[in-house]
Amino acid sequence: MADLDALPPLRAVIAEHGLSARKALGQNFLLDLNLTSKIARQVPDLAGHDVLEIGPGPGGLTRGLLLEGARRVLAIEKDARCIPALAQIAEASGGRLTVIEGDALEVDPLSHLTPPIAVAANLPYNIGTELLVRWLTPQDWPPFWDSLTLMFQKEVAERIVAAPGSKAYGRLALLAQWRCEAKIVLHLPPSAFTPPPKVSSAVVRLTALPAPRYPADPKVLERVVAMAFNQRRKMLRAALKGLGPDIEDHLRAAGIDPTERAEQVPLEAFCALARSVAQAR
Repeated sequence: MADLDALPPLRAVIAEHGLSARKALGQNFLLDLNLTSKIARQVPDLAGHDVLEIGPGPGGLTRGLLLEGARRVLAIEKDARCIPALAQIAEASGGRLTVIEGDALEVDPLSHLTPPIAVAANLPYNIGTELLVRWLTPQDWPPFWDSLTLMFQKEVAERIVAAPGSKAYGRLALLAQWRCEAKIVLHLPPSAFTPPPKVSSAVVRLTALPAPRYPADPKVLERVVAMAFNQRRKMLRAALKGLGPDIEDHLRAAGIDPTERAEQVPLEAFCALARSVAQAR
């Protein structure tokens, strides 16, 4: 680890390479290496996994992952300005860091990684939710990853772990909790970042379950949940009427009062509703 420890401070790296954060790329850099190491330690069995990191920027979390013993790290970075700084870390990593310049929404990382795989990232704000939904809705389950340790705006993090009856409860909570254990493991103030964002942030750890908590066809469940929460203020019999004229029968078969609203319905009942709808097709 001596070579990694000898790397210059991140503020010096940013100054050397002119890496002012760009709002258009959703960039807010973490420069405190004690903090990035603390985030890295939230990744289960780090030493036993290849790690996919999205949007490493100047490499704060990248260093943390390597210093805390990640078997190997693949970092995908869209901002060409950051590549020389990441190359310095790769050179000091003893072959444990590979850097790809590209868009995380377009690059297929799997040819560069050996299972088991974990994902860890201070996700760019502008693509964080889209990436999470992709990781939660693969064609096959279990997914390619064992765990996701991800930084989000606090509001998004709270939506992932929300319980029924809360304003934060919605599609994201159901998608995450159907197939994962989801937990907020760290809170970070705006002052932890450069530049400081206007909102607080939180790190969420999602651990993939071997199988979904309750049986349901994924596409039917996603459609039911999306329709229910697209009109969350309406009673479910109205919000879901597009599923067919017998929607009230399906709701009652799933143990749901047709006059309830989406935010009152737990995951298990949504899965029962999806099964009822699917069986009637």
